This record gives sequence, C-alpha cells and structure tokens, in this order.
Amino acid sequence: MKRKFYISVLIGAFAGAANGLFGAGGGTVLVPAMEKFLRVEPKKAHASAIAVILPLSVISAVFYILKGSLYINYILFTSTGGILGSLIGAKLLSRFTGKQLHRLFGLFMIIAAARMII
Repeated sequence: MKRKFYISVLIGAFAGAANGLFGAGGGTVLVPAMEKFLRVEPKKAHASAIAVILPLSVISAVFYILKGSLYINYILFTSTGGILGSLIGAKLLSRFTGKQLHRLFGLFMIIAAARMII
C-alpha cells in the first residue's frame, strides 16, 4: 500500500506539472498512468482523473490570475459550455466498455497530437 501511495504522488506531481505547463495533465497523464501503474480499471481511471483535474486547475488558475495572464471573459463563456459538456461526457462514460474507451481516448490523443504538430 505504501508503494502505491508513492506512485500516486509521483503520478500526481507529473500530472500537475503537465497541467501547469501545457494545460493538459488530467487525461493525457493521469488516465494512462493510473491504468498502467496503479492497475485502475479504465472507467474508474477516467472518472478519477476528472476529479483530480479540479484541484490541479484551480492551483494553476490562481497562479496565472496572480500573473495577470488570463482572459476572464473567455473563461466565463468557455466554462459555461464546459459545464454542459462535462455533464454530457459523464453520462456517456457509462455507455462505453474499457476497450472502447481506450480506442476513443487513443483516437482523441492522435488527433490532438497531429494538430499540435501541424
């Protein structure tokens, strides 16, 4: 159990750093790491990652607010859509198998990577 605690803290530290640097630590780091190193089943890894994203995002946002690096109007408008989307996504999660989630998540990551490279 102690080993899993240390692994969890290391995964969280890496995800937090990725979130602060790229704005993408939850899904891209937490989900695969929880599945591989902590042996968390896919649906629970996705749901757990979402719960972890909130404190990571709050800490990063506070830092950026203090630096004056945020567009508050865009945050308010985007958050409105994000809340709606998160409700839809949470409902949809239960409809997928672990294998389907892996494929969908992998496809999403490939598309995101291709957009970043191009």
